Amino acid sequence: MVARTVEPSFFELFTPKLVTVLREHYGLADLKADAIAGLTVAIVALPLSMAIAIASGVTPDRGLYTSIIGGFLVSAFGGSRFQIAGPAGAFIVLVSATVAQHGLDGLLLATMISGAILIVVGLLQLGTFIKYIPYPVTVGFTSGIAVIIFASQLRELLGLTLDKEPGPLLPKLLAIGSAMPTTNIFAIASAALTIGVIVGVRRYRPHWPAFIISVAVAATAAAILGLPVETVGTRFGGIPHSLPMPQVPSLSWAKVVEVFPSALSFALLGCIESLLSAVVADSMSGRRHRSNCELVAQGVANIAAPLFGGFCVTGNIARTATNVRSGARGPLSGMLHSVFLLLFMLIAAPLAAYIPLAALAGVLAVVAWNMAEKHEFATLVRASRGDAVVLLATFLLVVFRDLTEGILVGFALGTLLFLHRMAEAVEVEHTWSVAEQDKADTMNGNGRKPYEADLATDPDIVVCRISGAFFFGAAAGVGAALDRIGEHPKAYVIDFSAVQILDSTGAATIEGFVRKAHHQGAAVHIGGASSSVRRVLLIHGMRPPRVRFKRTLADAVTAARAGILQGSQTTVSQRDG
Repeated sequence: MVARTVEPSFFELFTPKLVTVLREHYGLADLKADAIAGLTVAIVALPLSMAIAIASGVTPDRGLYTSIIGGFLVSAFGGSRFQIAGPAGAFIVLVSATVAQHGLDGLLLATMISGAILIVVGLLQLGTFIKYIPYPVTVGFTSGIAVIIFASQLRELLGLTLDKEPGPLLPKLLAIGSAMPTTNIFAIASAALTIGVIVGVRRYRPHWPAFIISVAVAATAAAILGLPVETVGTRFGGIPHSLPMPQVPSLSWAKVVEVFPSALSFALLGCIESLLSAVVADSMSGRRHRSNCELVAQGVANIAAPLFGGFCVTGNIARTATNVRSGARGPLSGMLHSVFLLLFMLIAAPLAAYIPLAALAGVLAVVAWNMAEKHEFATLVRASRGDAVVLLATFLLVVFRDLTEGILVGFALGTLLFLHRMAEAVEVEHTWSVAEQDKADTMNGNGRKPYEADLATDPDIVVCRISGAFFFGAAAGVGAALDRIGEHPKAYVIDFSAVQILDSTGAATIEGFVRKAHHQGAAVHIGGASSSVRRVLLIHGMRPPRVRFKRTLADAVTAARAGILQGSQTTVSQRDG
C-alpha cells in the first residue's frame, strides 16, 4: 500500500502557532520558561531598538513602539513558535532613505502599504518561494548590509559634527573624512568602552545580557564623569513614558503612488529577513514554521505599528536566536518580550536620556560585525567562479547601489548559474558509447544500471540514452548531440528512464528529431519514460504510429526489432509476389 501525503487545509496553513502551542497542554512550567526567555530578549532588544531607530533617521522611541506593537502581533498571529520581531538593521538604509525623501509620514504610509503587500503574498501562499533564493545572494546582501550599518555609525562612533550626512556610501565616507577635525575623543572612548564590555561579557559571562550591560556602563561613566558627549537626552529630549494614541498617517492617492516603490522594497526585504529568521529558529529548535502564516502576521504588524508611530517590523535573527537559546517554549515568549519592553519604557524612560549615542553606535558596530558572515563570504569566493560572481555582484550592488537591486540581480545571476549547471549535467549517449560507458560504470561500482550488451550492438538499431533534466537550457545541446549521430539505422530507440524533467522545449527538440528520422525511413521507439514525461511528449504530437512507447528499454528494443523484421518480411513478400 502506498502512503499518501495529506495536504493541509487552508485554515491549517494559517493557524497561528500560538493556537497550536496552547493545544499542546501548555502549562505553568511552559509559561515560566517563556517569561524568562521573554525578559532576556527584551533586555537585548531595548538598546537595539533605540539604536536601529536612530540609525534609521527617526527618534529612538519609534524603535521601541515598533518592537512593542509589531513584536506582540507577530508572535500572537505568526507561523513560528520562536520568532521575535521588531526593527531590524537590514532596514536601516531603506528606512533612512525613505525618511529623507518622503518624510516621517511617507515612512509610516510606506510601512502600512508593505504590510498589505505581505498579507497578499502570504494569502497567495507565495512565501514558500523564498526558499529558492540562492545562498550566495543571502550571504552577499547580509554582508553588504553589515558594511552599510557600520558605515552609518561612523559619525556617532567618532563623535563628528556633521550638518548633513549623505546616504550613499562613497559620499558618506567623503563627508566623514572632511569632518574628521571635529572628532570627539570622549565619544570614541564611550564607543570603545561599550564594545569592550560586550566582548568581555560574551567571553567570560556568555549568558549575561551583554548589550544592556555595556550601554548601562557607558551611560553611568558618561554621567558620573560629566563627559561632553551627545546623548539620547541632548539630541532627542529622552523618550516618552507611554505609548501614543493610534493615529492614521496623512493619506492621499498621490502619496501612495509616491511611496509605493519604498513599500515594495520593505515588503521584499521583510519576506526574506523574516523567513530566514524563522528558518534559523527551525534549525535551532527542530520545529517547522508556517511561512505563509508568518508573512500574514508580519503584514498585520506592519499595518498596526505605524498607527502607534512605529515603522518596519520584521523577524530578527539575533533576537530570535536569543529567544531559542533562552529556553522559550512558544510564541508567548515573544508576546511577553513586548510587554516587558513596554514596562521598561513606562518605568525607566528617564534613564534613557543619559545613554550616549556613541554607546548605541558601539552596539550596532558589534551587530554589523556579527552580521558580516565573514567565514561564509570567504568560502563562497573560493568555492567556484559562478558562486563568487553571484556573491560579489549582490554584495557590491547592495553596498554601492540599492538593496533591492542587489537582491534581484543576485537572484537572476544565481538562476542563470543554476540553469547552466543543470544544462551541463544533461548527457546524450548512443550505441557503442552507451555500452562501453556502462561497462566502466559497472566496474567502478557507481550504481548506474548498465545496458545489456545485445541492446546496444544491433547494427540496424541506434540506442540513445538521455539523462538529466531535459529542459530549455539543455535542449540545444541535446539536439546537437542527436544530430551528430552519423548512422542511418532502420530504427531509433531513445531511453528516457534517466530523464526526470521534460519541458516543452525539450519535447519540441525530440519532435524535430522524430520528424527527421521519419524522413530517413527510420522508426522511433521510446522506452522508460515516466508518466509525466510521456504526457508532455504526447501533448507535442508524438503519438503512435509516429512514436511507439514502451515501459522499459528492453521492451522498446524488442519492439524495434520486431518492426524491422516485419518490414523485411513485407519487402520479401512484395518482391516474391
